[in-house]
Amino acid sequence: MAQQITRLWLMYPARLITRPVIYELGKNFEIITNVRQASVTEEIGVVSLEIDGERSEIKKAIAWLEELGIKVEPVEINTIEG
Repeated sequence: MAQQITRLWLMYPARLITRPVIYELGKNFEIITNVRQASVTEEIGVVSLEIDGERSEIKKAIAWLEELGIKVEPVEINTIEG
């Protein structure tokens, strides 16, 4: 099973800004998180996040984020799919 690093933009709605979502992500899934950039106001939070882990675990983590109401977009398109 291949490890991969995925870079994502997370857009938080106002109701989730104070929730420790990235901490929960690292506790609930077998992944390593690395915040690369962040901008937070009272209305919105935008975070550039690097996630390192198994592809299946990353997919589960992204699905969980989306279920919470966080918009998830890739920072860049992965040109190598394995």
